[in-house]
Amino acid sequence: MSNRLFGTDGIRGRVNEFPITAEVALRLGKAIARVLRSSGPNRNRVLIGKDTRISGYMLETAMTSGLVSMGMDVFMVGPMPTPGVAHLTKSMGAAAGIMLTASHNPYEDNGIKIFGPDGYKISDEIENVIERHILGDEPEAAPVPPRQIGKAHRIDDARGRYIEFAKHTADNISLHGLKVVVDCGHGAAYFIAPLIFKELGAEVVTAGIGPDGTNINDGCGALHPENAGELVRRHNADLGISFDGDADRVIFSDSNGQVVSGDRILALCALAMKEQGRLKHDTLVCTTMSNLGLYEAMRRNGIKVETSPVGDRNVIEAMRKGGYTFGGENSGHLIFSEHATTGDGILSALQVLRMMRDKNATLATLASIMQEYPNQLANIPVPDKPDLESLPKLKKLMKQATKEFGTEGRHLIRYSGTEKKLRVLVEHREIETARLWVSKFAAAIRDEIGTGTRKINGE
Repeated sequence: MSNRLFGTDGIRGRVNEFPITAEVALRLGKAIARVLRSSGPNRNRVLIGKDTRISGYMLETAMTSGLVSMGMDVFMVGPMPTPGVAHLTKSMGAAAGIMLTASHNPYEDNGIKIFGPDGYKISDEIENVIERHILGDEPEAAPVPPRQIGKAHRIDDARGRYIEFAKHTADNISLHGLKVVVDCGHGAAYFIAPLIFKELGAEVVTAGIGPDGTNINDGCGALHPENAGELVRRHNADLGISFDGDADRVIFSDSNGQVVSGDRILALCALAMKEQGRLKHDTLVCTTMSNLGLYEAMRRNGIKVETSPVGDRNVIEAMRKGGYTFGGENSGHLIFSEHATTGDGILSALQVLRMMRDKNATLATLASIMQEYPNQLANIPVPDKPDLESLPKLKKLMKQATKEFGTEGRHLIRYSGTEKKLRVLVEHREIETARLWVSKFAAAIRDEIGTGTRKINGE
């Protein structure tokens, strides 16, 4: 057990393989109790939520056992979007919140995200301390006496609490007269999301609301927003909304059924918030994966752009450090810090719908604020993750591309933080140039690292 447990978004892996095992979950429960419990009211409380993977039962039970054995009271909220767990952790004054999810990964995977009492994901420093306890690098904790063993409860009104919070962030805006397609990806939002939009008055066409433990993200949801787009066309709807497995991300389709990129959503939200005086310091935070077209659109509209490394936690850290109110990722994470401590797909959809209503405009019209550079993205499976600086052929190609592109394009090559994949992004004013360079980079990677089947998505 010498390998690091925590990645860019908690602990994640294949179920029943280290570290996603019942044994590790038990030790993690004990470690969280030791590290995050503090004095004060309710500081022995921990919330546990999960998405709809069948393995959630196993991890929930094991982690609960570890927590109660150390004197913590556990409140289980069942299937709940990740941002719902973050919100409830803070509103209930709990010591920690735990979300069992592997987000957009298939059901064979699962993961563990941990929130502190402020509703934010715990820091790297706290992760490191917890990790040392799990791996046995710290002395074993003395068990609590029998009279101090904690209790486990199920919160029946958890959904209702989050539903009212989400609607309140959009001032309970009326959606009467709007027809929306909502694809929940058979994930954590399968019950909550359609209900919220219906309660606000929208006519809702649903998809992906029949989880069976193994169909999460399977050909549906944010990974396949074209499905919602097709339903938009078929039902003559105004908008398509697609969530990933834990509903912290959202992908939109316009009234023509066309998928709207996350960067376009970032652009239209930033502009609307600036006009409303809500965009603090007139600054948007995005990641290195955002399209060059977003930067150009923001410059034209007097909005500064701060760039962070990939990952919603990195975006949030940059926002907190700079005192900014809006940021996100092209992948669909949108963070409205006035309301939430993490990416929230449902809240984001409500904010976009509110902007459409305020401006009496379609999503396609609002999204036309920017034009994207053509791009190609390759997700290349790799057997391991050697330092890119140790790959001379790839390193030489990267330098050559930078020189040839100048201001006409860019490339970004990085390892996934949650999967054994090397992500290769190339943007250029000429799509053929982008395609050519993705092929060159992929060939070098095959030669120097080795790979399985590669999948290229782009436009």
